[in-house]
Amino acid sequence: MTPVPDTALDVASAVLLLLGALSCLLGAIGMVRLPDLLARLQAATKPQTLGLLLVLAGTALRVELESAVTLALVALFQVITAPVISQLAGRSAYRSGGVRRDLLVVDELAKELPPD
Repeated sequence: MTPVPDTALDVASAVLLLLGALSCLLGAIGMVRLPDLLARLQAATKPQTLGLLLVLAGTALRVELESAVTLALVALFQVITAPVISQLAGRSAYRSGGVRRDLLVVDELAKELPPD
């Protein structure tokens, strides 16, 4: 089996890094352009997490194995914590009145929270 030429790794790494940067940019634009808090939470969580994962994957292709394992741990913790933090922020905004409940299509928290 012949080793992969450095050119192929460079191209793959560059593509992953550029896609990750583009995803982060789109998430940042969504944070500015989207109208309400819940939509902004969506833009803050999903594209930013995907962008970070792509950047970490592109970087992992070009570093030693020990550093790549560290990058994998960073990716794991990001995937675990980002949705939890987003959910907690959304629930806090809902409870404090930062979300217009009349605009929600489905309101699953209304059954769980006591009426005002």
